[in-house]
Amino acid sequence: MARAPPRRRDGRRWRVTPQWPVRDVKRASRVGWTLGAGMPRGRIAPRGGIGYGRVMDGEGSAAALAASVILVRAGGDAEVEVLLVKRRRRASFMASSWVFPGGAVDPEDGNPRVTAIRELFEEIGVLLAAPAPAPRPEGGGEAASLRAELAAKIAAGASFRDGLERSGATPSEDALYYFSHWITPSIEAKRFSARFYVAAMPPEQTAAPADGELEEVAWLSPSRALGQGAGALNLPPPQIRILHELAELADRGGIDEILAACAERAANPHPILPRAAARGGAPMLLLPWDPEYETGRGEGLPIPSGHPLATGPSRFILEDAAWKHAYAPTSQSAD
Repeated sequence: MARAPPRRRDGRRWRVTPQWPVRDVKRASRVGWTLGAGMPRGRIAPRGGIGYGRVMDGEGSAAALAASVILVRAGGDAEVEVLLVKRRRRASFMASSWVFPGGAVDPEDGNPRVTAIRELFEEIGVLLAAPAPAPRPEGGGEAASLRAELAAKIAAGASFRDGLERSGATPSEDALYYFSHWITPSIEAKRFSARFYVAAMPPEQTAAPADGELEEVAWLSPSRALGQGAGALNLPPPQIRILHELAELADRGGIDEILAACAERAANPHPILPRAAARGGAPMLLLPWDPEYETGRGEGLPIPSGHPLATGPSRFILEDAAWKHAYAPTSQSAD
């Protein structure tokens, strides 16, 4: 008689096949983005939003539109810092991961920029809206009043956009600067097509968890976030890559250099759609400029040679339950 799979802490059972031992499913579930890379077709990942769910036998579902905000500020010694938020262990998506605030597009948003502004407010209480009230010596009373008024209207049933209009404000879409566009690999069942925007942290506001899916927030320099290790912060691949790029830009010229890069990227946008592969049993994600990208599994969007994005490490390798950003063996490493 076959033994039933063991139960998880929440009482549900792990769904596994004999080819994917339960201990490996548990280990893989901790890395968040993405569970499916390199896994044979039809294998099952844990249910319940711990990871990306079932690995598809063929292509995954259509990618839902989403948007995130990379909040930046000048920290100590003018060092550039970015805001990361930690999602709760039982969050519906990216559980226990440190990510940039953001979420799925709501039809009432109208466009991803408004989504980014709405999610920023809903998740950490930071509002990018115009007209921007002038900060006061006592700590920005007018800005705080607008945020409190908007929160009350949303709690009463108004949409974010309607709440802003009733408060006499509009979302400051021009405060967002396009940085990158990531699409979840097509072998995943739950997918997003997410745009990432850079925005300056309003000086009169503070960030704190305002959403039930967040545990805490932290301001870190990109280099420090990467230095703590992708495993320590449970960073998904898009966050690792973006922090890698921000660290290089900040070292060259601080926030001004980051904004200059945003302008170049906005003039040459290209989605990053990783493809899955495996080497020596280790799952990998290949980025569009990787020399082996064409051999990967899933849909692909190759990047033209010489594109501004096609530089640096070109793949992610899952090692010790953490994603490592690495060069292809045939590429010239900066190390």
